[in-house]
Amino acid sequence: MSPVLVTKSLRKSFGGIKATDDVSLEVAAGEIHALIGPNGAGKSTLIGQLAGTLRSDGGTIHCNGVDVTDAPAHRRVAHGLARSYQISSTFAGMSVLDNLVLAVQATSGSSFRFWRPAKAEQSLYERARKVAAEVDLSARVDVLADELSHGEERQLEVGLALASKPRLLLLDEPMAGMGKDESARMVKLIARLRASTTVLLVEHDMDAVFRLADRITVLVYGRVIASGCPDDIRSDRGVRQAYLGDTPS
Repeated sequence: MSPVLVTKSLRKSFGGIKATDDVSLEVAAGEIHALIGPNGAGKSTLIGQLAGTLRSDGGTIHCNGVDVTDAPAHRRVAHGLARSYQISSTFAGMSVLDNLVLAVQATSGSSFRFWRPAKAEQSLYERARKVAAEVDLSARVDVLADELSHGEERQLEVGLALASKPRLLLLDEPMAGMGKDESARMVKLIARLRASTTVLLVEHDMDAVFRLADRITVLVYGRVIASGCPDDIRSDRGVRQAYLGDTPS
């Protein structure tokens, strides 16, 4: 499978702290690729660099064969990259459907006309309803975003990212703060996404990571210490010592 994402020697420092240090990564088309590591490993910094919300100090980023190293975030969306956030970015006072309509409108090139009702833009609403179905929110489209459960709100976050029809979806801790049942629903949702998009997943829930991931990359102190299939990562002594809690024998 050809890579959807290729980074070479990415670096980002904050003062004297190297948040990402010479990170080279490939994410193949059609896979779920998990990025794991302890707190402070540089995972969220790397996601920000990939999404374009953090400018890299060095290195390169290619998305779908295009060099997007210096491209702003909105240009990366145009090249097929979308991101969900750890912190909610929904419009709390708007319905699920209207949140999704705005996300679809923002990336479709369409626009609401000042003198026409918003609902006249039927194609936008049709696409928004399809996205709602993709994230299991069809029965909740008329509910205000601030009335959703935490798990449903995270599903909506994924839907907002899917509205741009990405070829690569960056999911930044989508299961954070979820209970067991909500996490199980999110795992099923992410597993289904493989059929339509490539996923780079940052997640602390190791059970979910090892169930979902085709490949796993491990960051420690901003550096990649291992990358491979789940069985390889599970048996890697350095990973166990640095992240999974084992101590040297």
